[in-house]
Amino acid sequence: MTQPEHDVLKAAQDNLWLHFTRHSAYQQSEIPTIVRGEGSYVYDIHGKRYLDGLAGLFVVQVGHGRQELAEAAAKQAQELAFFPLWSYAHPKAAELAQRLAAHTPGELNRVFFTTGGGEAVETAWKLAKQYYKLIGKPLKHKVISRQIAYHGTPQGALSITGIPAFKQMFEPLVPGSVRVPNTNHYRADEITGVKGMTPEEYGYWAAERVARAIEMEGPDTVAAVFAEPVQNAGGCFPPPPGYFQRLREICDEYDVLLVSDEVICAFGRLGTMFGGQKFDYVPDIITCAKGMTSGYSPIGAMIAHERLFEPFKGGDTMFAHGYTFGGHPVSAAVALANLDIFEREDLLGHVTANEPRFKQTLDDLRDLPIVGDVRGSGYFWGIELVKDKATKETFSADESERLLRGFLSKALFDAGLYCRADDRGDPVIQLAPPLIAGQKEFDEIGEILRGVLAEAWAQL
Repeated sequence: MTQPEHDVLKAAQDNLWLHFTRHSAYQQSEIPTIVRGEGSYVYDIHGKRYLDGLAGLFVVQVGHGRQELAEAAAKQAQELAFFPLWSYAHPKAAELAQRLAAHTPGELNRVFFTTGGGEAVETAWKLAKQYYKLIGKPLKHKVISRQIAYHGTPQGALSITGIPAFKQMFEPLVPGSVRVPNTNHYRADEITGVKGMTPEEYGYWAAERVARAIEMEGPDTVAAVFAEPVQNAGGCFPPPPGYFQRLREICDEYDVLLVSDEVICAFGRLGTMFGGQKFDYVPDIITCAKGMTSGYSPIGAMIAHERLFEPFKGGDTMFAHGYTFGGHPVSAAVALANLDIFEREDLLGHVTANEPRFKQTLDDLRDLPIVGDVRGSGYFWGIELVKDKATKETFSADESERLLRGFLSKALFDAGLYCRADDRGDPVIQLAPPLIAGQKEFDEIGEILRGVLAEAWAQL
C-alpha cells in the first residue's frame, strides 16, 4: 500500500462520519473505499473491480466516467459557477425546467429545484399545505403514505416515511402523517387476511385502504397521498394492475393531491422518463432527483401541475421556501448534458428492450431454496429471501441480522458485486445497475448471486 492510500484510509477511519452506517463494523477492518468508476464498474483503493449493481444508489444512469458530463460541469463553472434562484433566474435552470416540463405527463409545468430527493419531498408537502390554505381549505394538511415506504430524512419527509426504526430516534416528528398498506402482492394473504387475491383484486383493495384512511381522518384535513411508482423499501413493490388508476380516482373524489415520489423511478430507471408513465397515471406533483444528473452533480426537483401555481401568480403571495444550492448552475448544466446522452443513446429504449432479459436472469434464481420472490420493473428489482418457499416463512430478526449483515453484504461485495442486502421489511437483495448495462452484466450479476446465495443457504 502506498503512503497516499494509507493516508486516505486513515482519514476515512478517523474523520469521516458515514451515512446509515454501523461504524462498529469497521473497528477491526478498513472502510471500503471506492476511487474511480468506468461504465458499469467501480474500483476500490486497492484496484479491485466491482460490478455496480446499484448504480451507486439508484443514481448513475449513464454509467461512470462520462467525460462529457465532467466537461459540461467545468465549462459552466468557468462561465457562472453560482447564482441563487431567489428572485433571479439563470439560463441553465430555465432551460432545464423547460426541458423537464416537456417530458412530464399532463400539465406538470412548474419546476422547483432542490439539491436532492428528501428536499423535493419536503417541498411537495409544504406546497400542498400552502396551496390549500390559499384556496380556502386551511384544514387540509395531512399526508397519507404507505407502510415501509422511504421518502427521505428531513423532518417532514421522515414523517412521511413508513419505516418505524428510522423514525424513533428523532420523534416527535411533524404531525399529520398517516400510513396505509403497500402493494406487496407476495404478502397479500397476510396483509389482507384474505387468501388468494389476484394482483388486480389486491391492487383495488390496497387503493381502497387509501380511501378509507381519507374518510377516517376527514377529507377536509387530508392534503396529499405520497406514493412511489415502484416502492423501494421492502424490496421493489410494483403496483398491481389498476392500482394507480383507482388511486387517481380516489384523490380526485376527495380533492387530495397525488404526489408521485420518483426520486428513484424517474429518468429511465423503469424505462420511461418519469415513473408514472410506465403505469399510465398522471400525478399532481412529481418529486425527483438522483438520475437527473446521473449523480455527476447534486440536484433534485419538485414538478407541480400548473393549477397548483395559480394561487402564487398574483398580489404579494409567495412560496416562502427555498434552498441556497437549488438549481445550481453547474448541476443544471450537467443535467442538460445527461439528458442529451439519454436521447442520443436511446437509454429509455435500451431499458425497455432489456427489461425482459434482466427479469429472466433473476427469475432463473427461483430454483434456489432461499429465493421466495423476484419482483420489480425496468432496471429496478428485488429478490425476497425466505426460510421456506412453500409457506413463505421469513427469517426472524436475529436470523436476518446474521444473514444480511453477518454474511451476505460482505460476501456479495467480496465476490465483486456491489448491491443492497436490506431488511426494511422482509430480507431482500436489491439490484439497479446503470441503464447502459446489458446481458453481459446481467449474466455476471446472476452468476455471483447464485454462488453467494447457495453458500448462504448452506450456512443456514
